[in-house]
Amino acid sequence: MNKLSVNVGKTPLVQISKRIWAKFEGQNPSGSIKDRMASYILNDAEIKGLLKKGHTIIEATSGNSGIAFAFLGAERGYKVKIVMPCNMSEERKQMLKMYGAELIEVGAGDFDAAIKLRDEIASCKGYFNPRQFSNPLNIEAHYSGTGVEILHQHTEKIGAFVAGTGTGGTLMGTSRILKLYHPGMKTVAVEPAESPVMSGGELGPHGIQGIGDGSKFLVNLNEVDDIVIIKTEEAKDRARKLSKESGLFVGVSSGANVLGCEKLLEMYPDIEGNIITVLSDRGERYLSCM
Repeated sequence: MNKLSVNVGKTPLVQISKRIWAKFEGQNPSGSIKDRMASYILNDAEIKGLLKKGHTIIEATSGNSGIAFAFLGAERGYKVKIVMPCNMSEERKQMLKMYGAELIEVGAGDFDAAIKLRDEIASCKGYFNPRQFSNPLNIEAHYSGTGVEILHQHTEKIGAFVAGTGTGGTLMGTSRILKLYHPGMKTVAVEPAESPVMSGGELGPHGIQGIGDGSKFLVNLNEVDDIVIIKTEEAKDRARKLSKESGLFVGVSSGANVLGCEKLLEMYPDIEGNIITVLSDRGERYLSCM
C-alpha cells in the first residue's frame, strides 16, 4: 500500500507580489508545513528501531503538529496522544479526533504546561516523545527539505527569509541553508504584537495560532537579523485578502508572514533581492475564529 506521507514536501512556490514569494505548505497531506517535521522525526525513529506498529506517540502542540502526527499515526499504525492548550480552534480539535488521536487539554495559552505534561506522560508510560520544541531534527527537516526546494524553485537573488516562529524549526533550518547560497540574506522572525517575547516584551494572549507560543525554543537570536511585529487582527485581515484576492485559502499565521514581508520592504526599501516566506497551512482550520 502506498503511503500518503511520501508526498510530504515538494510544495509550490507561489508569487504573492512583485518581490514576495511563498511556499504553499497547505498542499502537504495533512494541510500544513508541520508534515515535514513530523515525518522527518518519525522516519528517523523508525530507522533507529525506536518506533514500531502499535507504539504510542505523545506530543504537545498548538494544533498543526498534532494534526501531522495524528495523520502519520493513522497511516502507520501508531496510537497518538496530543496535549494542547484549550483555546486552540475547534476545527483543529475536530481534525485531531477525526484522525483518531486522543486530545488532552491544558489551560489557555499554557504551552509550558502542555510540554511538562507531555514529558511526564511519556516518561511514565514509555511513549515515544518527538520533542518538537527542542529536537534538532526539526531544524534538519527544513534545512534538507524546505530550504533545498526553495533553492531549486527560485533562481533569483534572495534578500530575506521571513517566518513566524512556533518551535523555530522552519526559520532556523530554512534560513541556514539559504544563507549559504545568498550570504547577504536577512533572517527575519515574525511574532504577535500581543506577545512579543523575542523582542523583549511580555507573554500575552493572541490569535495568531502556531506562533508566539511564549518561548524562543529552537530560535537562535544570534542568527536573526530582524523581528517584525504583527497584530492579530492585521494578520487575520491579510489572510482574508489572500483568499479573496489571490485564491490562497490560508491560515492566520500565513497572513502574518505575508504582512511581515510587506512591512520589511517598507522598513528596508533598498533591500536587494526577493523576499521568501511560507504559507504555513490551509484556512479551513480557522473558520470559527476568522
